[in-house]
Amino acid sequence: MMVISWKTMVLLGILAALALMVYIRLAPSDPKAWHIAVATRDAIPQGPCTDHIALVPKGARAACLLPQTPAQVLDKLEAIALTSPRTQHLAGSAAEGRITWVARSFLMGFPDYVTAEVSQTPSGTRLDIVSRLRFGTVDFGVNAARLKDWLSQL
Repeated sequence: MMVISWKTMVLLGILAALALMVYIRLAPSDPKAWHIAVATRDAIPQGPCTDHIALVPKGARAACLLPQTPAQVLDKLEAIALTSPRTQHLAGSAAEGRITWVARSFLMGFPDYVTAEVSQTPSGTRLDIVSRLRFGTVDFGVNAARLKDWLSQL
């Protein structure tokens, strides 16, 4: 029987943690998995977008009505997203009516996926936006905070 020293166990643990960190940071983001429809048929209550942020499993979502055209809403969100730290465009366009971004955490580089979808209604432009994590089960409010920040800038 082989006995492994505690120093070897610690070294193996550190190497495993480093391998996990590298995987999290370098794992490819498949647009087919994340650039998906997020709109619901739920009624939209009146008021600012930031008042309609709801926690959902693995993230947060919001839906609201805006006076701008669908393209204007997504163009503005694209500008807001791309000025956010560690955020990049993954897929979609204003012309398509849906855009998805990847926003990574500072230290570990955990990816969160934010998808915004717009549609024209008689009352204005309906915006449905979802921010969700890829790894883990709890986001500690990061996705809701991101939506509040982005939506407050619209």
